Amino acid sequence: MYQYDQYDQAMVDARVAEFRDQAQRRLDGKLTEDQFKPLRLMNGLYLQLHAYMLRVAIPYGTLSGAQMHALADIADKYDRGYGHFTTRQNIQYNWIKLEEAADILADLSKVEMHAIQTSGNCIRNISSDHFAGAAADELVDPRPYAELLRQWSSFHPEFSYLPRKFKIAVIAAETDRAAMRLHDIGIQIVRNEEGEIGAAFYVGGGMGRTPMIAPLIREFVPLDRLVTYAEACLRVYNRHGRRDNKYKARIKILVHEMGADEYRKQVEAKYEHLLDEGVEPPLAELERIRTFFEDPAFDNSVATELDRSDPDFALWVDRNTVAHKHGGYVSAVISLKPVGGIPGDATAQQMHLMADLASEYSFDECRVMHTQNIVLPHVRKADLHALWTKLAEAGLGEPNLDQVDDIIACPGLDYCSLANARSIPISQAISERFVASGKRDRLGELKVKISGCINACGHHHAGHIGILGVDKKGVENYQLSLGGSEAEDTALGKITGRGFDADGIVDAVDTVTDVYLDKREDGERFLDTYRRIGMTPFKEALYD
Repeated sequence: MYQYDQYDQAMVDARVAEFRDQAQRRLDGKLTEDQFKPLRLMNGLYLQLHAYMLRVAIPYGTLSGAQMHALADIADKYDRGYGHFTTRQNIQYNWIKLEEAADILADLSKVEMHAIQTSGNCIRNISSDHFAGAAADELVDPRPYAELLRQWSSFHPEFSYLPRKFKIAVIAAETDRAAMRLHDIGIQIVRNEEGEIGAAFYVGGGMGRTPMIAPLIREFVPLDRLVTYAEACLRVYNRHGRRDNKYKARIKILVHEMGADEYRKQVEAKYEHLLDEGVEPPLAELERIRTFFEDPAFDNSVATELDRSDPDFALWVDRNTVAHKHGGYVSAVISLKPVGGIPGDATAQQMHLMADLASEYSFDECRVMHTQNIVLPHVRKADLHALWTKLAEAGLGEPNLDQVDDIIACPGLDYCSLANARSIPISQAISERFVASGKRDRLGELKVKISGCINACGHHHAGHIGILGVDKKGVENYQLSLGGSEAEDTALGKITGRGFDADGIVDAVDTVTDVYLDKREDGERFLDTYRRIGMTPFKEALYD
């Protein structure tokens, strides 16, 4: 994984000192909240319903054991003993005191971490495939390119105050595990007909109030021009993006209203101009970064077979491990979705354990998944049973990857000042019902996503089953949508009809899955059945 050099460390240390002064001036009353707000947001500090919330950057989701230990220590020392892992591969702390915020940033800086640009109208944390560097199906490890973009975008003078927040994802496999086309810029590392490796650019995706799937803007950009093309995309947006209306300020609106062809034309013109100016960092810099992402020392003599005699262990292996590029290893997913638990939450004790397990079983590396779980990317098959035993003892061994109870959910009205409805109790009720009834094990892959407001932090538009909380005359109400996908078959879900109350939405999910079980054909996932039979049978069961 990437290691800070003297410039990285100096940059982070300087920001800590700056923010300490800013926070103290706010505490002393020398800054109003309106004056302080843009300063704290650029350091990842939000003011939520009950307290300040701090969002910590985890670039492309990669963590060392020492960094996970530090996150656990922060949870214990400054929060209420837990943290919340998010869909952008970050972690959030929900109970932060302003007078301690700078101390947290200082503690983070000691383990090469920060909260810079995790909020505000800037380029946010660069995300990637959580199986990067381990996946059997990837072309190359996409993280060096994500790191190059992180370094380019940090404190970029032109992009510090964009019309609106900006999110970039980088993948390098045909399988999309990062919701790439639902980002402002989605980059897929590809190989062209000549055998050269480059990047395909998708621009103008996003969820929220107006969900859109990013169109392909350019099929192939040479690797030594990756940053230049990204800069061209952003400069056109920065020039034309709406600043008079925040609801129309995202790049997806610009690309939609301008049209993909016209946007592409202006990007290409800007790209040629930037090439003439020579803004691209030298290819040697990418090569320097790539050295930090070389494969660990895999053991070529390890066994490739597993003892599956324990049925509980075998079930966990089937559901929670993913094929690795090395035959003797797998990527093992640690579920942060216990039955009745809060999706994405982990206690300090659990974080310490995951850090220890990463050190013992995964070359001291773990990843935050955009699905709010944790993955140990490089686990020997011979170590899997010992790993699973320790996870199960700690309540982290639920065999539910991509099952109905592996729910993505935002914090909702329990914490967020923007939310209209609660997300957490709905996710808890769904997981409890489907596991208790035994229905989970009959459903197979089924991705449920819940958002507490139209901002869609729970990615409800992309759920096979999506739930959106709304305010209906002062009462929490929930819209149900079907057919979304954040994968390579990207699709936006369609609303079934009128909404439901908190109890009714859980019943509605139950009803929808009954229709699926009745109508599915051999080997069909929920999404396959929905696409084959359409919305009508589900609506009839829900409303007739």
